Amino acid sequence: MRTFDYSPFYRATVGFDRVFDLLDNVASQSGTNGYPPYNIEKAGDNAYRIVMAVAGFAEAELNVTQKENELLVTGQAQNAQDEKQYLYRGIAGRNFERRFQLADHVKVTGAKLANGLLTIELQREIPEEKKPRAIPVEAAKPALTH
Repeated sequence: MRTFDYSPFYRATVGFDRVFDLLDNVASQSGTNGYPPYNIEKAGDNAYRIVMAVAGFAEAELNVTQKENELLVTGQAQNAQDEKQYLYRGIAGRNFERRFQLADHVKVTGAKLANGLLTIELQREIPEEKKPRAIPVEAAKPALTH
């Protein structure tokens, strides 16, 4: 696995520490298995949607948690009461844990399970004090000379 040294960038940037930490996290997660598959969709200017294929999981077996800027989706499959004998098992019903790094001010607004797809709705809610604002430019008053 390839690792990158971001220390030269720290000398030339201010306040981007979190960006480099995110890059490290993504690089370390690149070796994960990709289960369950998912899509990330843009649903509007400030709205996003994550759709995960979780066939075989019930609502009670899925857990969606947001802690600060991290979204954690886990699935804990319940063992079936009657043990079945499979000739071929192509539907993966194994436990999973999937993490997503969210941008600042992105909140989870809902999650629903339908037709084997878990849909997680996200909304970016920028606080009023963080929105761009116009700064009036005033003409300088001439200095009085004596």
